[in-house]
Amino acid sequence: MHYSTQVKPITHLKAHAAEVLLQLSERREPLVITQNGEAKAVLQDVASYEETQETLALLKLLALGSQDVAAGKVVPLSEVAKRLKTRGRA
Repeated sequence: MHYSTQVKPITHLKAHAAEVLLQLSERREPLVITQNGEAKAVLQDVASYEETQETLALLKLLALGSQDVAAGKVVPLSEVAKRLKTRGRA
């Protein structure tokens, strides 16, 4: 995806807001908004935003898990299985 094709000035957004929102939801591509020739904001549809947030949350969990492994905060699988069996009997 090339964001350079999805760049519009803020005046375009002001004049065509409904059209821009429709295109965002149909294309599911972010739109870079410029002001005075500089990129100032990125707009995206809600579904894409939610997917991005879910992806970031999963990546954060992976990073935290990697940190735990690096710090030696791990439990062997056999121990976890043993604990689960014990809880099932209680």
